[in-house]
Parts: sequence; C-alpha cells; structure tokens
Amino acid sequence: MTNPFRADFPLLKELDIAFLDSAATSQRPVSVIEAEKHYYERYNANPLRGFYDLAQEATQRYEEAREAVRAFLNAAGAEEIIFTRNTTESINLVAYSWALSHLRPGDEMLITISEHHSNILPWQMAAERTGAKLRYVFCREDGSYDPADVENAFTDKVRLAAAGYVSNVTGQLGPVRQMTELVHRNGGVMLVDAAQAAPHMPLDVQLMDADFLAFSGHKLLAPMGIGVLYGKKALLSDMPPFLRGGEMIDSVRQQDATFAELPHCFEAGTVNGAGAEGLRAAIGYLNGAGFEQVEALELALTEQALSGLSALPHVRVIGGKTAGEHHGILAFLVEGVHPHDVSAILNDDRVAVRAGHHCAQPLHTYLGIRSSTRASIAFYNTPEDIARFLESVSSIRRKMGLG
Repeated sequence: MTNPFRADFPLLKELDIAFLDSAATSQRPVSVIEAEKHYYERYNANPLRGFYDLAQEATQRYEEAREAVRAFLNAAGAEEIIFTRNTTESINLVAYSWALSHLRPGDEMLITISEHHSNILPWQMAAERTGAKLRYVFCREDGSYDPADVENAFTDKVRLAAAGYVSNVTGQLGPVRQMTELVHRNGGVMLVDAAQAAPHMPLDVQLMDADFLAFSGHKLLAPMGIGVLYGKKALLSDMPPFLRGGEMIDSVRQQDATFAELPHCFEAGTVNGAGAEGLRAAIGYLNGAGFEQVEALELALTEQALSGLSALPHVRVIGGKTAGEHHGILAFLVEGVHPHDVSAILNDDRVAVRAGHHCAQPLHTYLGIRSSTRASIAFYNTPEDIARFLESVSSIRRKMGLG
C-alpha cells in the first residue's frame, strides 16, 4: 500500500534511506519547513518587544502558536503553556522552580527506572539541594509495571512523581495514570514526560489530570529548539521564574523587580518565534493526518518489524511480545555483536537506527544490558523501509564472521 504521507517529507524523497530513528528526532514535512521559512520572510520581528505593525504581527503569530498547543493538549487556558527549548529544559524548569521551592528534607520524589536521563538528572539535583530523597519504581523484565509494585512504592512522603508516558527503550506505557492518582492522595504533583507520546497519540492533560507535562517539538515534526511545558495555572502561579532577563518582567528597579504575568514570566529573552510557527504547522499537519490513521500505520509497520526480528535466530527484542506494547520502538540485541557494529552495518545498507543506552542507562543496567540497538518507526515509514531493515539485520552475524 502506498504511504499517503511519504511525499510530504523532502529528506525522504531526496535520500535513499530507511530512516528508523524518529524517537531521536522526526523528519519534517514541507509544510513545517515552509512555515518556518515564511515566518522569516513575512513576520521577522522580535515578538513581544515592539509597537510597530510588524512586531505586533510577530507577537500575534507567537500567541496563536501557543493557542494551537493549548488546543492540542486540551489545556484549560493558554497561560498554562510555556514555550521552552525542549523536554529537557521543561523538566528542569519544574525542578528548579517547583521542586527547589517546595521540597524539604524528609520529602520524597518517585520516578520509574525506565526514565530518560532528562527525567532523572533534574531530580537528582533537586535531591542534593533540598535534602529530599529520590526513589524508583522498578519494572518487569519486559519493561511493563505491576500496579501492585507501583502502589507499594508510594509512601505518604512522596511529594513529586514523574514518569514517561512511553519508554524510549521498550516502548511500554509508563504507569502515569496510577502514579498521578497516588501522588494526588498525598497532595503532591505529577510530571509527565510526553516526548515519545506526543507525536503518536492524542494527549488530554485535563483528562489525565497531569500537573505538568513536557514534550519537544523536534520529535513532533517541528523544528529543533522549540519545546513545551504545560502546567496547571495554580501551580505555575506559585513558582518563581526559572530564568531571568528581558521580556519576563513587569518592572525593574535597582535592587528588585516585578515579574510579568503567566506565561511570559517563564519565557526570558528573545523567544523562538519561528520555532513556534513551525510547531503550530506541525500540529496542524498531525491534526490533518489524524491520530487514528497515524496509529494504524505505525502499528502495522511495528507488527511487520517485530515479526521479522522475532523470526531471526540470535536476535532478542527488548520489551513486550506484541506490537501494541512497543508504540513504534524496537530495541534489540544481536548475539555476539556490539550494538555499535550493528548500527554501522545497518548504516552501510542505508538504514538509520540508534545504538547505545539511549539516554536510559539506569534501565539498561537494571535489565542487565550495557547497550542496545533501537529502531523507531513513524507513520511516514513504509513496508519497504522495514523490509530493508530486516534484510540488513539478517546479514549481520554473517558479515561479522559468526555464521
């Protein structure tokens, strides 16, 4: 079947490549590339800074992009949407602005062992600076979580919980809903890392009752350098600014300052107007494609890849047994071959995958694995991409002289 979206992605048209590294960064459709280009051609002024017409137009476009994100997440208000550089910066904003001002010695933070380093290191910092303790919930061998283990990990001292919606190694859903309910019993807050979820499935922060949610534009078809933090208004209003400087103030005096209202108090300096424009276009593209069709295409391709890998001797897939558990992410091992060599051989066959610990070293260590190779699928991939990938994987041990 012809992929109805493939032709919209210039790189995939120009290069002979099976791009299976979308969990690291997505490809961009021409509509997103053109939107960013058009911003510089038509609206290039510093948003929020000038009273002349062009600056006002740039400001309007920037705020319209914020509204597009609000609708995408079903947030209650646009003031709950903070633009950042990426998921990492969004989580750090919460760690510095909420955790440092709210946690005390004896408090606890609870996260899962599956987390990306971006959802570990900020909490390590918060523990060091506040005296709070960082604790973990541990997964099963396939990367899933036993609800009993999650509940048993909670104590009445847990003030913050954080989890990825989708693991970037196993593809398993994190125990987000259960952790949210449990931490709210303590009057604590829940942060959701949606970096791997936002490009692939609809998100509703009000339905999830998430206190904070973060994602990156560059994994969502948008330009690099634009990210989002959603936060409940009541929480954001009680947090000091993360960064201080231009455009996040109401007034400045010699010894003190009054800060701007939400959301601008968290957006210091010149903002990424072009990136926000690209993010709005990316959201428009995904809405036009429809998540139902996106999920169906990705599931079919994942089934093809998982079935093919499972049939190969000496290949072990990390995670669940069914395609629906992987959400387009397939980390695997080839017996006797280092993942870096696996990636190099695939590259020779014009297949792009990831090799290493995927910024999830604690999970690899817990599973007894030093590193792995990861193929990650998006709706713009084709059955031909997967076939090329499987053919290359099947040749690896022979090419390494292992028979």
